[in-house]
Amino acid sequence: MNTISQVTIEALGLVFTGDAGVWEIIGISFKTTAMALAFAIPPALILAFMLAHLDFPGRRLIVAIFNSLLSVPAVVIGLTFYLLLSRQGPFGDLQLLFTQPAMVIGQIALSFPILVAMMHSAFQSVERRAWETARTLGHSRLESFWLIMREARFGLWGALLAAYGRIVSEVGASMMLGGNILHHTRNIPTAIALETRKGDFAQGIALGFVLLVMAFTLNALLHFFQGKGRLA
Repeated sequence: MNTISQVTIEALGLVFTGDAGVWEIIGISFKTTAMALAFAIPPALILAFMLAHLDFPGRRLIVAIFNSLLSVPAVVIGLTFYLLLSRQGPFGDLQLLFTQPAMVIGQIALSFPILVAMMHSAFQSVERRAWETARTLGHSRLESFWLIMREARFGLWGALLAAYGRIVSEVGASMMLGGNILHHTRNIPTAIALETRKGDFAQGIALGFVLLVMAFTLNALLHFFQGKGRLA
């Protein structure tokens, strides 16, 4: 049996036997990503809805800005918040650098443009008259907003899954803001980078396998929701 096969078998063993170190890293990734999306989704929903269904000065400019932010590299986001959170930065007194909250902040900044841009497209697929119709029928603003969300739900799910996939696998911002500290800020992509550099390919492959399974799952879910949206 060659070396690659041995390392691969060892890597799968780490995943399926519940290796504490591997699953701690996976848990940190899921925790920070879930927290980032929990903070980012509500304001992204409201802003995307306003951009799609309300007319106000600067609306097109805001849409163009968020579409442009989609192409900003993760490392640039990481550098920006590193400078803001460092001791010499304006928010240095908060002492957030190299902590999980700092990672969450970076992931919010990465996911927010994706959520706004894709949710805006989803809301645009719903007739603008639907809001006025719902209000005319006596629904409250919150009820009307919920009805619009139901109509756009497949596109909204697609935005959520795309944002999740973007931030759970990025390494630049997480490395710069979290510092890759064992038991605290080491997540899946930063651990893969570290373990591969150290020559510990088994753990790197194990974590890469988890990311690969997650990518296939998210992709399958995205295609499922897009297909449901076309059939609806």
